[in-house]
Amino acid sequence: VTSPCNILKCNSEYLAATSGSHHPGTEEVPEFCTALRAYAHCTRSTARTCRGDLAYHSAVHGIDDLMVQHNCSKDGPTSQPRLRTLPPGDSQERSDSPEICHYEKSFHKHSATPNYTHCGLFGDPHLRTFTDSFQTCKVQGAWPLIDNNYLNVQVTNTPVLPGSTATATSKLTIIFKSFQECVDQKVYQAEMDELPAAFADGSKNGGDKHGANSLKITEKVSGQHIEIQAKYIGTTIVVRQVGRYLTFAVRMPEEVVNAVEDRDNQGLYLCLRGCPLNQQIDVQTFRSPQATEGRTRRKGPVLPAAPEAFTYETATAKCREKLPVEDLYFQSCVFDLLTTGDVNFMLAAYYAFEDVKMLHSNKEKLHLYERTRDLSAGNAAPSRHPQALLALWAALLCLSQWWSVLL
Repeated sequence: VTSPCNILKCNSEYLAATSGSHHPGTEEVPEFCTALRAYAHCTRSTARTCRGDLAYHSAVHGIDDLMVQHNCSKDGPTSQPRLRTLPPGDSQERSDSPEICHYEKSFHKHSATPNYTHCGLFGDPHLRTFTDSFQTCKVQGAWPLIDNNYLNVQVTNTPVLPGSTATATSKLTIIFKSFQECVDQKVYQAEMDELPAAFADGSKNGGDKHGANSLKITEKVSGQHIEIQAKYIGTTIVVRQVGRYLTFAVRMPEEVVNAVEDRDNQGLYLCLRGCPLNQQIDVQTFRSPQATEGRTRRKGPVLPAAPEAFTYETATAKCREKLPVEDLYFQSCVFDLLTTGDVNFMLAAYYAFEDVKMLHSNKEKLHLYERTRDLSAGNAAPSRHPQALLALWAALLCLSQWWSVLL
């Protein structure tokens, strides 16, 4: 279910009209003003349905600022011109960008290399936290994924099938807060079938400050894959659209992860604290033949095409095509095929693991396996042979009883 707010459409039209040119030359100012007026007209037309949308308010303020900077009149033509594309090499690169806008140079000038952490959200959704805890969650509706002094990330998850607890990410909002002389506040927002290659105000970098290029968006695959580099906080974010839904992955220094004003009173923050226990799903319950049969009968009209009916055997065979190692990414793939019947969820698990390989700093922790259930999620030790442990415990108990009889 998509939001009636059409701010992403306005952003896309403005970006297409300006070809990403954030600082037009003198000869282009009239065309740039025309594009801004068209942008403003588009935002006004969707104002009623966007009152609570952060990206909308960011765009409105951004338009006003740009109009003032370039002396644009609010009256005039609003047709959509197309400005020239900047020639190669003319991309506002600033070699004299202040040192504070490069995390590793500024924050760790006289100390060891920073420790980087990873968080990812994909599929039904499945969450890998900054502490490498892996959970499958319900978390329907809007939930904060990251919340610290530098940025906020919020996701919205909607049901995949009617009457099912299976949800997937349909909307993502990232707010980069204004930081010293590096970047202005920037908002990035994506929804189903709308993966922009620019911030909400149409720009692709951090604004007009001296270190603006320390925040950049790069489009890897049109409409499917974008990457955001925030060098001033040493952070890389990857957002994808796979099928109808979004995936999120981030690489961030521990120092930035823990940069909060009041850590003890910090609110729920999924990437750091994981999903609440009452929102977690035990994927093991989805392995029995009876459960599989019940899910096979539950089909709905939400997906564009009728979902394929997977059994546990066919789902595992399908997931092995992309995920040969039977880790938690593989199990997530199987779970998603059983609960949704949508083969795109296999690709979501595959790309999520590809992002882990690129972003995780510890290559020995790429694969995660089942762990014993523990209230402190993700901190239990691996237990791959529970039957053997149970047998050993029983044998020790019998031995102790026999020994007491002898005594």
